Amino acid sequence: MISPAARDALEGWLAAQKAIKGASVNTIAAYARDVADFLSFMTGHHGGTQGLGALARISTSDMRSWMAFTRAQGVGPRSLARKLSAVKGFYRWLSEREGFEPTAVLATRSPKFQRKLPRPLNPEAASAVIKALDMQSLTPWIAARDQAVVTLLYGCGLRISEALDLTGADLPVGTALRITGKGGKQRIVPVIAPARAAVERYVHVCPFDIAPDGPLFMGARGGRLNPRVIQKVVERTRQQLGLPASATPHAMRHSFATHLLNAGGDLRAIQELLGHASLSTTQAYTGVDTARLMEVYARTHPQARD
Repeated sequence: MISPAARDALEGWLAAQKAIKGASVNTIAAYARDVADFLSFMTGHHGGTQGLGALARISTSDMRSWMAFTRAQGVGPRSLARKLSAVKGFYRWLSEREGFEPTAVLATRSPKFQRKLPRPLNPEAASAVIKALDMQSLTPWIAARDQAVVTLLYGCGLRISEALDLTGADLPVGTALRITGKGGKQRIVPVIAPARAAVERYVHVCPFDIAPDGPLFMGARGGRLNPRVIQKVVERTRQQLGLPASATPHAMRHSFATHLLNAGGDLRAIQELLGHASLSTTQAYTGVDTARLMEVYARTHPQARD
């Protein structure tokens, strides 16, 4: 049971994350679960409803107890680190509003875990996935839809959510698209001819009217397409092609970045195309290693060529 004051504070923080930072619906839902679970634990841990005063007095020992309890529930280090990050974000906001010192919470160390680097497909495998998608449905317009979505992921480096957020107002697709990514950040991405052709083919055979203010990609009944549909069809395709489980829709975005870099693309430019705030994130996406960076350095830096 969470106290009304704590629940109001949580709702206020979530509203701020959505309004100021432009957090997505899924991100807000995850934040809500993680912080609500934390507040519920503290209620039971202290044997009573936690008002704002009690939350301000949470100690290092309390934080250790929560982390131990969460791990005992089968939550892995990566997920626990995500939960702790949400709790810290909530406490930064709450402490500023209520005027208390959040050191015990903010000083809590995140558990160590091995980061899973994305595994892009090679160009042949990426091409094979896109071609095979055309044969995954007996309904021609659905097959064309699925192929168009995945072609945008690979051809433009879009997140699946970004592709499915496109509307009829984006038609006809030209040589570039204005994409709104994480945090409401906008970027311009070039659209290669095969991606434009795939979208045009889908629009031509789609049985529903695509309104300017409605979704471009529709589900079988005419509503907004669920990303899980694309995830499932790609999963079925990669199984047929004998590709590893890492061959997901998001892997097509990884592949876009890696293949651009391997063709001589600039890492900063790729960062802009992907909509990453941090260059280190782009480096992880592209699978760049030190040897590759040194090769680029040796080939392009004026001093290195002397």
